[in-house]
Parts: sequence; structure tokens; C-alpha cells
Amino acid sequence: MDLLVTAGRTLGFSLAAGVNLYATVAMLGLATRLGVVRLPPQFAVFDNPWVIGIALALYVVEFVADKVPWVDTLWDTAHTLVRPLGGALIAVSTLGEAAPWIQGLVAVLGGTVAAGGHLTKAGTRAAVNVSPEPFTNWALSLAGDVFVLGLGALALAYPVAALVVTLVCLTCIVLLLRWLIGWVRRAASPPP
Repeated sequence: MDLLVTAGRTLGFSLAAGVNLYATVAMLGLATRLGVVRLPPQFAVFDNPWVIGIALALYVVEFVADKVPWVDTLWDTAHTLVRPLGGALIAVSTLGEAAPWIQGLVAVLGGTVAAGGHLTKAGTRAAVNVSPEPFTNWALSLAGDVFVLGLGALALAYPVAALVVTLVCLTCIVLLLRWLIGWVRRAASPPP
């Protein structure tokens, strides 16, 4: 059961970090600092007041930037490396004491999951930016915020449920990617 709990938190927080790294780090820090749930000692890395304060400040900046069409795309582009790295670091921090090869494997897994979340968010938002009205953009941005906070809360309180939700989301991302690749191939091939 400990493995499922660790996997739920590791993958759940990594996916959330791929969508919004700063909200995820702030949530981890506040949950640890305030003792909202009893977390393993390795989560203490997030409860530093500077880490929480900087994460909250950057979350506010991202919250605003994410609501402005094209600014959100620039913000996402700038975070194409930051979010997967953050997801990898969060994943490694959920382990505690582990062999170096396990830490490396979990870092790659966490970074990959975060990259999947980030690329899905960034690609969806870039596609929506061609719409002339801002309401779809705002709705997607708010839905992303709710998703990150919801998945983070689930990973804190019910990590096994967070694992299931994360695996369903990752399956949807893979299926969407397969569909997108097929669509691009069909669009690029000459008509018969």
C-alpha cells in the first residue's frame, strides 16, 4: 500500500506541476507548514516560508498571465523547461531516502508526466487563442486552476485515488496524441 500511496503522490503532484508548478509547490508548502495532512518528512523541503512565498507570488503572476490570450502562450512557452524540471524535482522529493538509480528513474518519470501535462495545457491554450472571444480562454484557465488544486488536494488526502485520476488523465493524453498524429498525417498526405 505504501508503494501506491507514494505513486499517487508522485504522479499526481508531477501532473499538477506540469499544468501549474507554482500552485502545486505552494499547496505542498502550505499543507506541510499548516499540518493539513500528515505527510512524510521528505515533504518538509516545501514548508520553507521563502519557498511558499515565492511560489504564491509566482502563482498570482501566472493566474493573471494565464487569463490573457497570447500572453498565456508566451508564459507557457517560457515554462516548457521549467514545469517538467519542477515535476521531476517534486517527484524525487516524494521519495525520501532511495538509491540513486531509483531517484534518477523517478525524476525521469516525474518530468515526463509533468511534460505531458504541460504540453497538453500549452497546446490546448494555443489552439484556443485563435478564437476571437476571451471567454473560452478564461474558462480553460480556470478549469486548469481547479484541476491543479483538485488533483493536489486529492494527492494529499487520498493518494491512491489521485493515482487513478492521474493514470486516467495520462491515458487520455496518450489517446489525444495518437489522434493528433493521425490527423496531421492525414492532413499532410496528398489526396488520392
